[in-house]
Amino acid sequence: MSRWTKVIGTGGYLPATIRTNDDISNMVDTSDSWIYERTGIKSRRIAGPDETASSMAEVAARQAIDAAGIAAADIDMIVVATGTPERVYPSTACLLQERLGIKQCVGFDIQAACSGSVYGLSIADQYIKTGFAKNVLVVGSEICSRIVDWSDRSTCILFGDGAGAVLLTGSDEPGILSTHIHSDGGYEDLLYCPNPQVAAAAKQHEPAYISMRGNEVFKVAVNTLGRIVDETLAANGLQQSDIDWLVPHQANTRIIAATAKKLGMSMDQVILTLENQGNTSSASVLLAFNEGVRDGRIQRGQTVLMEAFGAGFTWGSVLLRY
Repeated sequence: MSRWTKVIGTGGYLPATIRTNDDISNMVDTSDSWIYERTGIKSRRIAGPDETASSMAEVAARQAIDAAGIAAADIDMIVVATGTPERVYPSTACLLQERLGIKQCVGFDIQAACSGSVYGLSIADQYIKTGFAKNVLVVGSEICSRIVDWSDRSTCILFGDGAGAVLLTGSDEPGILSTHIHSDGGYEDLLYCPNPQVAAAAKQHEPAYISMRGNEVFKVAVNTLGRIVDETLAANGLQQSDIDWLVPHQANTRIIAATAKKLGMSMDQVILTLENQGNTSSASVLLAFNEGVRDGRIQRGQTVLMEAFGAGFTWGSVLLRY
């Protein structure tokens, strides 16, 4: 049984196709400046017709495995966060397990919308600390472009596709210091995506697209993320100045800036990928973390705060010593 859970590898994947704000302005009544001023997004990646949540997850996972320097067969558990699986079942985790050629492993999906990666890290941490698993692969993989109504300018400007991964292992050295996850189903109608089969069976014919009341979501997100910062710092007896890096869910620069201000942090201490990736839902935190690690900004021994907020509403944080 290990006292700590340590990150030993990261990975990420972005599809090749880039859709810019100018591209979207040819589809709906908007402009590059209008989108950028309100969201901080310039472009996003769009999955190809043959790409799936599991195929993108495989690329990110193999990068994390290579970085960790272990064999895929050494992975005890796979946790995949996704709201856009290619199948209802088997789970995306099981499809990923087959792609990686792992025969003896536990695999399952979780659905916590944009908070999926944070939930996944929290779950993995518990299994490692109890001794159930030694090496756990956590992946967030999303093809949001397939559940976006590209004629709805309030949502189509926001989302992109991608996959992020981390490989975790048990350690005697500090790693994940704490995780904090929450949900409140009372906000279910502010941000949701209907199940097309259920709607069709009920003869509701509701389009299977993301529906969001943006202004209301924004207000709750800012207040909620402020509270999760306080909760995380208090649980660890830390001050704002003890945090080296903020790795937030990449939803909106205004929300991210509000969280950074709460921490008294410069935006130079925030890993931002939003401008060229958009909101990749459950993949965004792990994609941002991977970028910060691979470009050398996040160094071993530094303290990193991850936080996310998503449909449900769900929200949470992970505080770790990298």
